[in-house]
Amino acid sequence: MGRSSGGKMITITAALTVVATSVGASSTVDAQAATTARVSSTSATPPLPCRPPARSRPTVVLVHGAWADTSSWNGEVDALRRAGYDARAIANPLRNLTSDAATVADFLKTISGPVVLVGHSYGGSVITNAAASVPNVKALVYVDAAAPDIGETTGRLSGSDSDLSKDAATLYDEVSYPGAPQGATDLYLKQNVFVHSFAPDLPQDTAVRLWASQRAASTSAFTTPSKAAAWKTIPSWYFISTGDRIITPASERSMAHRAHSKITEFRGGSHLTLISHPDAVTSVIGSAICSVR
Repeated sequence: MGRSSGGKMITITAALTVVATSVGASSTVDAQAATTARVSSTSATPPLPCRPPARSRPTVVLVHGAWADTSSWNGEVDALRRAGYDARAIANPLRNLTSDAATVADFLKTISGPVVLVGHSYGGSVITNAAASVPNVKALVYVDAAAPDIGETTGRLSGSDSDLSKDAATLYDEVSYPGAPQGATDLYLKQNVFVHSFAPDLPQDTAVRLWASQRAASTSAFTTPSKAAAWKTIPSWYFISTGDRIITPASERSMAHRAHSKITEFRGGSHLTLISHPDAVTSVIGSAICSVR
């Protein structure tokens, strides 16, 4: 079933424009110049495409992905709070899809009123499962993310030409951890992979700092089959960076179309466009907010 958001044009900054279209089509966001694409635009508050409701404003809950933490959402949290919304970036344990989703669902159940639930990367798999048991989640937003169907694993959704499809020994440093399931290890992205594949549109010193402070993800997080597919019943939005080398745009488009998501494509960027261009991501979250009445 298709859903439409009204066909408005929303100007975010002088450098960025979002064109809203009906579900199944793709909006486009342009970076004005290479130098602009390397600078976070958190100083400007993007206008939301609707006036915030006086009552029952949704709470926006943001779930980070692997090799990241809650700080990856700082730009979006700042912009949303300036716009008058409660925004919470919460910790994703990165241990196992089932238990990670249960952790997020338990947090969501403490919130009264509607929720817009946002996931980046592996966090998309987590929100896909967590939202299935929380009826006040009214919208899902996938940001360069995985959106598995029941039985699918996150590790199978990166795309055949993803940089993660290379030999694991060249991608990760593996570390054992207490209580790990048999055969499971923690994975840290190697520095060259993080800088050149994960965050290529960030300044190198920023990418190296993020690499040095990354959180490890268990192999179990990527191999646990999804037990739910909340996008089948909850309206969804999909933000796709065409420069993403971790979850490929082709894979994301496929997942977005089968979910009947409202799609926005960002020309360029990387897997960490949420850090390099938080205003563009916040605008898509704003579209999801506007659907909640």
